[in-house]
Amino acid sequence: MTLLRVLRQPFRDLMAGLETMLAQGGGGALAKVFAGLTVGWWVYVPVHELLHAAGCWLGGGRVERLEISPLYGGAVLARWLAFVEPGGAYAGRLAGFDDGGSDAVYALTVFAPYVLTLFPGVWLLLRAGQRRRAWLWGLALPMALAPLLSVLGDAYELGSIVITQVPPWSAPEIAAALRGDDLLLKLGSWAGGGPKLWLGGLLAALAGAAWAFATYGLGRALARSARLGHRAPAD
Repeated sequence: MTLLRVLRQPFRDLMAGLETMLAQGGGGALAKVFAGLTVGWWVYVPVHELLHAAGCWLGGGRVERLEISPLYGGAVLARWLAFVEPGGAYAGRLAGFDDGGSDAVYALTVFAPYVLTLFPGVWLLLRAGQRRRAWLWGLALPMALAPLLSVLGDAYELGSIVITQVPPWSAPEIAAALRGDDLLLKLGSWAGGGPKLWLGGLLAALAGAAWAFATYGLGRALARSARLGHRAPAD
C-alpha cells in the first residue's frame, strides 16, 4: 500500500460509508448516524480517559487525578473512583499521573485507549457500513477515527515522546518544552524558543500524524483478516 493510499484510506472509508447510508435512507439514515455518533461520543470520552489510567497502571505507574467533565459522567464516576474529579478545561484529561520516569510507561499511558481503534473500532465501522446499519456506523465513528481526531493531542504527545529520545531534543529542558498533550497550547509557549525547538515540534507533529494514520491502517488490516470473520471493502 502506497503512502498516498494510507493517507487517503480513512477518508475514503468515511465517504463510502456515508454515501451508503444516504443511498439507503436519505435524511432518515443521516439522523440515525447522528444519533449513533452522539451516543458513541458520550460513551467513548470517559472510556477513553479510563483507558489512559489503565495503561498507566499496567505499566506500573500511578494515577493521581483523572478529570472528566460532568457532561460525560465525571460526577457519577467520582462517586466510585477516588482518582476521578469532575470538571477541568477538557472533556477529559489524565491531569495527574506518575510514570516513574519511564518513557515506556508514559507512552503506554498515552497509547492505551487506541486499542479500541485496532479492535473493534475500524472493524465495526466497516462492518456496519457493509450491513447498512446507520446507527451502528455512527456509534463506531469515535472509536475508529480517534487517532486522527487526536493529531493535536495524544498523537502529538506520542510523537514528542519519540522525538525527545533523539539529540538534540533529548536535552531535559527541550524535552520538557516539547512534551505535552495539547499542541496548540505548546505553540504558544515556544515564542522565542529558537529554530531547534520549532523543528523538534514539527517533527513531533509529523511523527504523531504518521502514528495516527498507521494505527487506523493497522485496524483496517485486522478488520480484513479472516480471523475476525469480516472482509473489509476493497481498497
